[in-house]
Amino acid sequence: MKATFKKGIGFGLTSGIITTIGTIIGLNSGTHSKFVVIIGVVIIAISDALSDAFGMHVSEETSKKQTEHAIWEATCSTFLAKSIFAASFIIPLVFFPLSTAIIISLIWGLILIIAVSLFISKKQKISPSKVIVKHILITALVIILTHYIGKYLSSLSF
Repeated sequence: MKATFKKGIGFGLTSGIITTIGTIIGLNSGTHSKFVVIIGVVIIAISDALSDAFGMHVSEETSKKQTEHAIWEATCSTFLAKSIFAASFIIPLVFFPLSTAIIISLIWGLILIIAVSLFISKKQKISPSKVIVKHILITALVIILTHYIGKYLSSLSF
């Protein structure tokens, strides 16, 4: 597998997980509306995936080392990974009550984060536990912050 493809997949997958979990938690805390949460995830799966892919494209263009083909490979793999993994969180939201879907989404997200962490630790020949703990702590920070931001924003009158 080419480095640019791996880069796009790794970035898209991680961003898709963290952004989508944060969106789900924040929108639920602020609205408690299954409909709003689903809309948020769909928007993430499309617009944020395109935005991240464009960001990857520009980032790769600034590197004189990459061919045009490699740049597009990173761009497309970022978009596909982000949109597919973000969209995967829609499944529990459609088929389960919101509170259950959130728990399933958190478990799914943590499984994916652990899998990515194991892949990274194996590739870099470092302790899996260190990588897993670091990535779980970052994920937990996103969950906590978006929960309280959603709650706070719901208390405001617009």
